[in-house]
Amino acid sequence: MTYRIPLVLAALLAAPFAHAGPGPQAQREIARLISSLDGSQCRFQRNGSWYDGSQARAHLQRKYNYLLKKDMVDSAEQFIERAASQSSMSGKPYRIQCPGQAEQTAATWFGTRLQALRQRTP
Repeated sequence: MTYRIPLVLAALLAAPFAHAGPGPQAQREIARLISSLDGSQCRFQRNGSWYDGSQARAHLQRKYNYLLKKDMVDSAEQFIERAASQSSMSGKPYRIQCPGQAEQTAATWFGTRLQALRQRTP
């Protein structure tokens, strides 16, 4: 019976390091969502201030990296919900305004982008 103790102990010690994270498709989707504002004419509002696309991309990439380290994101939907929808500090929703379009919540904007990505890729 003592030979089982090291196996159980090894399994328990390895459990915190088992990190699934997003699969390859989700990684591609999230990368495309993050980069979708970069280089666009859209503005990104965070905590009452407007930022250009490259600043928004950098901010969302930092939030995504944090979620990855904490093993808190497995899908594009989770990325939108946990990183791209609202400020984790104030709880205020992010907003996006693109030329010729009505201002909208970032959650709606990214959700629409995700649907479009999925319709283009089989």
